[in-house]
Amino acid sequence: MMRTKNETMDLQLFAYDPQAQSQNNTGASALSAEMKTFYDLALIDEASANLVHDQFGQKRPIPQNGGKVIEFRKFAPLAKATAPLTEGVTPSGKNLEVSTVTATVSQYGDFITQTDMLELTALDNTVLEATKLLGRQAGLTLDTVVRNVLQSGTNVTYCPKIAADGTETEVTSRAALNETAQLTVDVVKQVVAKLRAQNAPTIDGKYVAIIHPYVAYDLMSDKDWVEAHKYAAPENLFEGEIGEIAGVRFVQTTEAKVYKGTGCPSGLAVFSSLFLGDGAYGVTEVTGGGLETIVKQKGSGGTSDPLDQRSSVGWKAIKTAEILVPNYLVRVESCSKRFSATTDAN
Repeated sequence: MMRTKNETMDLQLFAYDPQAQSQNNTGASALSAEMKTFYDLALIDEASANLVHDQFGQKRPIPQNGGKVIEFRKFAPLAKATAPLTEGVTPSGKNLEVSTVTATVSQYGDFITQTDMLELTALDNTVLEATKLLGRQAGLTLDTVVRNVLQSGTNVTYCPKIAADGTETEVTSRAALNETAQLTVDVVKQVVAKLRAQNAPTIDGKYVAIIHPYVAYDLMSDKDWVEAHKYAAPENLFEGEIGEIAGVRFVQTTEAKVYKGTGCPSGLAVFSSLFLGDGAYGVTEVTGGGLETIVKQKGSGGTSDPLDQRSSVGWKAIKTAEILVPNYLVRVESCSKRFSATTDAN
């Protein structure tokens, strides 16, 4: 059962029907298939909006009955065929070279317990509201799992310090940054050149960068900045996309990594921006077993809930991510003259 965000909810789905709700051996009411589907979709809808880092990865389904290891595949590029063909002679040709990268999946999850008094006295459908809250939590959690893997890449560019007279000083470590080391269009162009020199393929014709709103603030003031609605219809935009410049489409999220404290310049937050080419990393799917809703109705707890006082709503997910081609991913670290002093790590 598909549901759009603006679609009217059928409240009859939540009505108790003795004919439709079977009793199991413990006396617990079984959740109907329609209700289970509804809650699953509600959870995934809420989670998907927060999966900003997830959306550009090579997707792989959860391994079914195959252990905890998932396999991502890489195809080696072919060398140039510069030798002229001999008339009438078939060349030897090439074999397709495939290598694999494996990663171990982990499980994540949380739940909310509700009392019978809350269900009886609440004006809203508390199960649905709990599902929405848990969906947002699930999305942020799984997005952070992916983000932290991408942050481990070693292909790093530090924004240069810029003096009042415009003189640039190269920076070679996070600790050496200061408030003048901001992400500029010139740095963006350098990163694009780096990705192109490493033959990183584009994503729909452009590279993509995931940035924090405070970093976006500096870029959006440039005269060449193009807002997203001016070049693409809403349905063709990435989740969180705000605009493009210098051949890069920018996606904004407050979950872009922020460092502060150990290893950072004193008192300043350092913002990480991830520039991506196609196929840089892989992730597990959210659908198809990757993320599920678990609703336990009153009475399902048996002797642990002898008076049928508690129900619960929860989520469980299996997730992993892995960098597949390190050269297709560049991490750019910068500060913000306006925001670094007041921003905390995340």
